[in-house]
Parts: sequence; C-alpha cells; structure tokens
Amino acid sequence: MSSQIGVITFPGSNGNQDSFDAFALNLGVPTRMIDYRETDLGGLAAIILPGGFSYGDHLRCGAIARFAPVMESLKSFAEEGGPVLGLCNGFQVLTEAHLLPGALLRNETLQFHCRSVDIRVETAGTAWTHELVVGEVLNLPVAHGEGSYFADDATLERLEKNGQIVFRYCEPGGEITADSNFNGSVYSIAGICNERRNVVGMMPHPERAADPMIGSTDGLKILASALEYLNVGV
Repeated sequence: MSSQIGVITFPGSNGNQDSFDAFALNLGVPTRMIDYRETDLGGLAAIILPGGFSYGDHLRCGAIARFAPVMESLKSFAEEGGPVLGLCNGFQVLTEAHLLPGALLRNETLQFHCRSVDIRVETAGTAWTHELVVGEVLNLPVAHGEGSYFADDATLERLEKNGQIVFRYCEPGGEITADSNFNGSVYSIAGICNERRNVVGMMPHPERAADPMIGSTDGLKILASALEYLNVGV
C-alpha cells in the first residue's frame, strides 16, 4: 500500500505548506503537493484539502474550487474509501462539492476569528479519529470568517443518529457552552464526516498544532490517526 500523502493546492491556498510540513517533517511520511489541475491521484494513501482562500473566496468560500479539474479524481478517491481531510477552506470545498452535507456560513459575530479553541472528540470511528478517545479535548487554532456550520433539521438528525458529528467546540474541560461556540455553529459542530467515515471536514487547523516549537502537538493526534488507520508507519 502506498504511504504517500497528497496535499491539494488551489489558487489562494495558504495552508498547503503547513499540511505538507506536518506530514513530511513532523510525521516523517512521503508527501507531495498536488496541483489543482492534476487529474491522476494514483499512488496516494490519503489526501488533504488545506486552508486558505481558494479562488479568492469569490461567489462564496469553496464555490469555485469544487469545479477544479482535480475534484473529479478526488470524488473517485473518496468513493473508493480513500481518507480525505478538509481543513477550514478545505471543509468548505467538501461541502460545496457535496462530499459532505451542510454549509459553512458567516460567523455569528460577523468577525474573523484567529485564535486557539478547544474541541471535543465525538466519535473515534473515522479514518481521522481512529486513535482518539471519545470525550478527549484538543486545543487547536482557528482562522476563519465563514466557519458557522449549518444544516437543515433532517440532516442534523441524521448526522447525530449516525455518529457523523466528529468534533464539537467546547470549554477546556469538555463542557459544551454558548461561549465556547464562538462562531455560532449549529449543535456546536466543529467537524463532521460522511456516512462511510473516510471523509472528514473540520474548521480548526490540526496541521498548525503539529510541532512543540509552535506550542502544541494536539493536531498530530488527528493526522497520525489516519496513518494508523492505513497501517502506514510513523
């Protein structure tokens, strides 16, 4: 099985290097950048859609990136069970491409939030939370203006019933409060997965909490989980 991780780069991506470094340097696995015009994703073990402002967020976040040439191959990769992780703008792209349900709206405060937040693990049954513990609290940075997760009632009921809510914003002790839900996401949702549980989208940035030099390695727990899931040595 391939051990190579792919990081898709769209025009306007700015988290691609962070994602690359987290896997290549901090976890020591082969990693390559994937240009948005590529159509062959063969030989990859997992794929990251990084944060940033793809296509300048024109129309709305992720709306144009969904039509990039690489996306059809990404859909096939996901349909075949390949692990995919969308981070911030990557999460927005996944919802626009209908690989994940719901949408990311303007923050309730109408402000851009750039700080560290706490999130609680809601399920360990995904490719990206395979090695985490339900109820575990991670401290990760956020940097977004459109991170308020929204879905209709039927979708929310299905996500809850199927265990597809992966992370929730919380207090450091794990309590879910109105204050911890800083962007106004329904059900305090910080991340979700698809029904097959191989595609995960989240607004916080684990790739920016992957080195002791920057104050936290909590993000490595998420990234390394996929490697364990794939039986790729760390």
